[in-house]
Amino acid sequence: MTHPRFLVLGANGQLGQRLTRRLGGLDLPVEVFAFTSSEVDIGQRSIVNEAIRSLRPDWVVNAAAFTAVDRCELEPDHAFRINALAVRWIVEAAAAVSGRVCNFSTDYVFDGHAAQPYREWDRVNPLGIYGRSKLGGEQELRAGFDLNIRTAWLMSASRGNIASTVVRLAREGAPLRFVGDQVGSPTVADDLSEAAVQLMLSSCTGCFHVVNGGVGSWYQVVQWILRLLGRDPGQVTEIEAISVADRYPAPRPSYSVLSTSSYVAATGRTTDDWHDALERIVRDLDHP
Repeated sequence: MTHPRFLVLGANGQLGQRLTRRLGGLDLPVEVFAFTSSEVDIGQRSIVNEAIRSLRPDWVVNAAAFTAVDRCELEPDHAFRINALAVRWIVEAAAAVSGRVCNFSTDYVFDGHAAQPYREWDRVNPLGIYGRSKLGGEQELRAGFDLNIRTAWLMSASRGNIASTVVRLAREGAPLRFVGDQVGSPTVADDLSEAAVQLMLSSCTGCFHVVNGGVGSWYQVVQWILRLLGRDPGQVTEIEAISVADRYPAPRPSYSVLSTSSYVAATGRTTDDWHDALERIVRDLDHP
């Protein structure tokens, strides 16, 4: 009897690292293959095809993406190549070996005009190239066979994301200016990875929203991080809430909270509130 095979693409990213670690730590007989974006460039059809056909995985986990929202506006061809066309190539190769695809998408497929959390069946209407390219990737997946997970506002203890950046800036005493008029679902990469693994192990198909519970702005996330560091945000003189329009050139949805009711119904699991999840990250960052 062969063991289930998982192939993780984009294994060098904050999500890819954690997916690889979680799959490798399963108390099940599985095989896990992980490639960084430099090892397998999903923007090259022949490379994608060779990797998938040679390993014949049961699941191809696509954690690779072009996520620089503002750069997507300047490099639309590259955005669509990595976020949309590459998904087509992954699906083509996976289909040739009877494998399935787990793809990750974004809250940016919505326009932010809702007044309540978005469900998987709500109308999509991305405002910018990033959201449009990720929606293109979703449309390449096979109904009833592949898995698409929409998430939002990813954070972890890795370098280069808002949690680690705020901790570093707070230690340095640098000014803290973060967006206060964009509301979403802050999500911890470890929790997203756990949820994705559970969905795959349950052979779920279709689209699921997976985020941590609760609602917040980036400014509120920063305030919470400061509290976790033992600081009173009211006493930090250089913390300022700014407008998304003043900070970023690319359009962003002002409200992109995602409902996880479908994930809960399918798995019987819930995700922690983002305040509690973020506390785990800051604890690791504050005590390296």
